[in-house]
Amino acid sequence: MSVSNVNAASATPGADGAKHLAAGQHVALRLWENEEPAEPKPLSNRPYETVGYVLKGRAELHIEGKVTALEPGISYFVPQGASHTYKILETFSAVEATSPPQL
Repeated sequence: MSVSNVNAASATPGADGAKHLAAGQHVALRLWENEEPAEPKPLSNRPYETVGYVLKGRAELHIEGKVTALEPGISYFVPQGASHTYKILETFSAVEATSPPQL
C-alpha cells in the first residue's frame, strides 16, 4: 500500500481546469479554485458520480432540469450519468470527490 500526498498549492490544473489532488482506486479528490463568472458550459453527463463542498463564491448547479444554488458551506451531489452544468455567479472555489476516480 502506498500513501499519496498532494499539495494543492503546487498541483497543476488538469485539462478540465481543476487541480487534481490525491486519488485512490475508488475515489479522487479535486479542487476548483477561483473559477470566474461565465456563461454555463454545455450540458454534460459523466461516467462517475461527484460530491462537492463549496468553499467560497456562488454558483448554480443545473441538473436534470432543476437549478440548485451553491454557496459557501453547501455540499452537493451529481449522480453518475446525470445531465448537468454549472453557472458561476461569483468567483467560486469548491472541493470535489469523484467515484470512480476522474483524473
